[in-house]
Amino acid sequence: MVEGIFLARTAGSEPRPVEGVSAVAGRGLEGDRYFERGGTFSDRGGDGRDVTLIEAEAIEGLASETGIELAPGEARRNVVTRGLSLNDLVGKRFTLGEAECVGRRLCDPCSHLEQATQQGVLKGLARRGGLRADIVSDGRVEVGSPLRELPD
Repeated sequence: MVEGIFLARTAGSEPRPVEGVSAVAGRGLEGDRYFERGGTFSDRGGDGRDVTLIEAEAIEGLASETGIELAPGEARRNVVTRGLSLNDLVGKRFTLGEAECVGRRLCDPCSHLEQATQQGVLKGLARRGGLRADIVSDGRVEVGSPLRELPD
């Protein structure tokens, strides 16, 4: 399930929560910095740039194991989910609300995230920093929308 949606209009700006967003194939989430190719890593190209997701359980695990508490938007991922292992979606098709996506690769934390938050985030979120995905079919995504893996 989608527990939160966060958009940042420009690189480095604070991600803001929204209740719903249009997901556009090959572009990303309307209103986000990467939709307009203005994100920090936009110049690198490649796949898995449309949307980033992180499990609420990973953020909670970070807090319980390390004492580092991040608000969901501080993780700098677009979508916070609950109830489905995102690592298992690498190479798989899934629905995110009405949009269809394909998981491309893990979204391990980087030094940019740690600099924006605090020391220990990089190590604390290793192998559970989320998922990078491409949107292959447009659709609306709302807080409370289902997240479902599609059959092969």
